[in-house]
Amino acid sequence: MIKGANVGLSALSENAESIVVSLGWSSPDGDGDADVSVLLLGKSGKVRSNEDFFFYNNPAAADGSVQLLGQTPSENVNEDRIQLDLSAVPTGVRRIVVSASRHQRAEFGKLEDLRLTLSDADGEGILGFSITDAKTESAFVFGEIYRREDEWKFRAVGQGYDTGLAGLATDFGIEIDEDDDQEADAPTSSAGTPAQPSGTSAVPSPRTPETAETAAPPVEQVSAPAPPTETLPPAAPARRLRTAKRKVTLPKEPKKSLAENDTWRGARLFPAASLKSDREREARATSVLLSVMAQVPEFGRRLTAGFGAPSGRMETFTEVSLPHGETPKRPDGVIRVERAGRLWTALVETKTNGNPLKDEQIQDYMDIAARRGYEAVITLSNDVALEGSPLVNVKIDGRRKHKVALRHLSWAEVAHQAHMLIRHEGVRQEPHAWLLQEFLHYLQHENSGCHGFQNMGPAWVPVRKGIDEETLCQGDERATQVVESWERLIRQVCLRLGGELGDKVMPVQRAKRGTDPQSRRSELADRLCQDGRLSAEIRIGGMVGVLAVTADLRTGRLRTSIDIPAPEQGYPLTWVKRLMRQLSEAPADLHVQTLLDGSVAGPRGTLEKLRPEPGALLPKESAQITGFRLSLSKSMGSTRGNAESSFIRSVDAAVDRFHSTVVTHLAKPGPSRQKAPGAGPAPH
Repeated sequence: MIKGANVGLSALSENAESIVVSLGWSSPDGDGDADVSVLLLGKSGKVRSNEDFFFYNNPAAADGSVQLLGQTPSENVNEDRIQLDLSAVPTGVRRIVVSASRHQRAEFGKLEDLRLTLSDADGEGILGFSITDAKTESAFVFGEIYRREDEWKFRAVGQGYDTGLAGLATDFGIEIDEDDDQEADAPTSSAGTPAQPSGTSAVPSPRTPETAETAAPPVEQVSAPAPPTETLPPAAPARRLRTAKRKVTLPKEPKKSLAENDTWRGARLFPAASLKSDREREARATSVLLSVMAQVPEFGRRLTAGFGAPSGRMETFTEVSLPHGETPKRPDGVIRVERAGRLWTALVETKTNGNPLKDEQIQDYMDIAARRGYEAVITLSNDVALEGSPLVNVKIDGRRKHKVALRHLSWAEVAHQAHMLIRHEGVRQEPHAWLLQEFLHYLQHENSGCHGFQNMGPAWVPVRKGIDEETLCQGDERATQVVESWERLIRQVCLRLGGELGDKVMPVQRAKRGTDPQSRRSELADRLCQDGRLSAEIRIGGMVGVLAVTADLRTGRLRTSIDIPAPEQGYPLTWVKRLMRQLSEAPADLHVQTLLDGSVAGPRGTLEKLRPEPGALLPKESAQITGFRLSLSKSMGSTRGNAESSFIRSVDAAVDRFHSTVVTHLAKPGPSRQKAPGAGPAPH
């Protein structure tokens, strides 16, 4: 779509009552991010109350009409999704505004590929809109979904604001806390009116979509009188909002146990000690998961919203027999959601303990779902799905009018969502929090089989041997398989760390625009054959830079590192002394290197040697210091096996150690700080 265009959703899909809106962007340096938000507007073009503003501090509507699903791993780009149940939107809401803002008012012009895509309940993409004129704006209205008579329509907006999230929210009637942080303050004129949107991309806020449909382009040059103000019942004074991210208080330490000694074990709601066979593990894990999803609405909704499920009453079932030819099939589970007399149904197939999904089994379930009018088949295993590398190969009959979505969940993602709810976002009832805690304890038990990605695959040992013997050649398919396993491992590390921190943790993919996933992995595989290294980058929300992880299979060393920028003001010796103070509790073997402008290598040393003589980091020549590289190195595990390998454990441990002992002590970047130099894994 082009800017200002509009289209009816019913003309694009027969199943557009429940939709997923995805906002995407890419960053040349891998360090760009943004936060999505949604506003529900009445006839006046303003929110009815502050409760109609959904963002990181208020991610979901109680009626299920809006839910921010967060970022999803995607190749080369960042993609943040929003689930909208249009059938649940209150009748007083005329417009749904979809927007995004950058942290501390960074500029959208420094991001690339700004776009919005919209998918229907079947997961089919039905429209897209790209923003190509972003410059200094720190917030953008990407588009809006609005009612016209009895139909929902979409309009491509592309309206920018220089005043960030707070300025955008104020323009639509949100009352922002006057004591909010500087990054969230909405600049006002001397008369106290909200700051106007930025330059050429601004659209007067009172303007309605109905007027826009009849106006000739360009949209920005058309204005219309504001409609009559919507009549609302008297309400209490509006609660002011803080657009600064909410601080989360972690649960208190558990009370001291009453057990006589450590051999006493507390009773668990979901005991796992007696599980022996894979069949027992799969049946127990499926039943436990589905029962918790049905009993804890926030958790069930979190896992199914991204699959197109509506918000409604959920019931779950196990070992259901469904006719299929001469032999009935028994999927591990069934999820049904009822809303306004309509049913949404998904079949569930579960694998534990690293067992792979079977193509023919999933194909049967897809055929059954298509014949019976079910909406989805959900696979669940320890493996992590990658774009362009499906876990199962099934054939979709394009002649069928009813389409079935095939979706995948990893046990790591299930644990991540439970962690986010318990530790960071909260659930409405205390018993539900306890139930989720018991569920997490079950997942983490050694007998549950739900430990996430735990095997580097059959190609791991031959590839390591080929690198040691220098016999691995470029183009070897086994190298590509190892690259895929490495990517799955990094994605799982991000899920686990994100659940612990309560923040966005995403892998950074650096590739040329338009590069497909398989081509990118083939290029990384050729690099692995050449230099024997696996490299990855992880971006953590609010972190000063990008965390790089490099596994050198030739030397058996695992390196974690981060590049931090030099301050824009002050003296180099002052910078170095301040850095030493920040790293006062960091490990003595932390390696610090000065980064200089150009290709010249700067001074380096360990903290143990630099603490008494911080001036040793200053270059002897008059070279300009652009930043500092901090890195830790350790030996990595080498065995594979059927259980979680020592290599995977060593990657987890290395990232945890580096983050907890180094990254957490670094100062957060301020708005005036320059970008971290030299993006990419640290050289060896």
